[in-house]
Amino acid sequence: MYVSEQEVRAVLTYETLIPAIRQALIDYSAGLVDQPPRIIQRAGNAEGAKNGWFAVMPVIAGDVMAVKTVTFYPANDESGLPTHMAIVELLRRVTGEPLALMDGRLITEMRTAAVSAVALNALAAPDVHSLGILGSGVQARSHLEALRLVRPSLKDIRIWSRTAVNAERLAAESGGRAVPISEAAAADVVLTVTSSAVPVLQGRWLASHALVLAVGATGSTLRELDDEAMLSSYVVAESESAVERESGDVRLSGAKVGAEIGNILSRAVDVPAGGRIVFKSVGMAIEDLTAARLVWQARKSIGNSSNLQ
Repeated sequence: MYVSEQEVRAVLTYETLIPAIRQALIDYSAGLVDQPPRIIQRAGNAEGAKNGWFAVMPVIAGDVMAVKTVTFYPANDESGLPTHMAIVELLRRVTGEPLALMDGRLITEMRTAAVSAVALNALAAPDVHSLGILGSGVQARSHLEALRLVRPSLKDIRIWSRTAVNAERLAAESGGRAVPISEAAAADVVLTVTSSAVPVLQGRWLASHALVLAVGATGSTLRELDDEAMLSSYVVAESESAVERESGDVRLSGAKVGAEIGNILSRAVDVPAGGRIVFKSVGMAIEDLTAARLVWQARKSIGNSSNLQ
């Protein structure tokens, strides 16, 4: 079974994905997921920031296995192509049979936003109302949908982008406001979804109670947050080992991971009361498997219904 992006879009919803991702993160931190480090190679197609990368991400969990191959080409924006493209293969664990091959671009987009939504619900105060977004691309849009789903109280949407026209466009689409970066960074919840290689978020702008969802700048030499933002915050990771290996925000600042989100969700660890929190995600194969399994089950159900008619 090959599942196109259009078919993925028709069946994958945040209403089903967010709770499934929540359980997957708990299972990961409980040691129920077999997930080796991803293999990443530079494509060598260009010099500097335009150099793409290619990654392979295998995982085994529950009754299925999966492997995602994903590429990231930052310069694709210039030619109107997605910067991220991916394929996910899902296999039956007990026999090794391939179950489905599916386009992984939308899966990657949605599972990333779903992880942030889970973290927001677990880590933010009940009364948060302002959301500052640094970035205006695909992830900014997907996160807006997912974050608003779990916290409808987020009414004050502040958007900053290096390209002002892009911030204005997203603000018009979302009912938000295009603002200076310092105003976006002063919100209750701050989402960083840029492709910056150097810090754009300065700790001096953050509120004392801020929750930062740090999503962009995946790479051991790339950063979105400066030292003050990292070192003045309690750091929660999607995966402690993955973040310590792949996040420049953590590696280059010297910040220490306080807890994994899965252990917070299962109540094995409590977050210190008060103060800033940074949730850093780099993306994990278990999240792709979780989304792909939902797609496969939905497509299988559609097929069975068709056969009965």
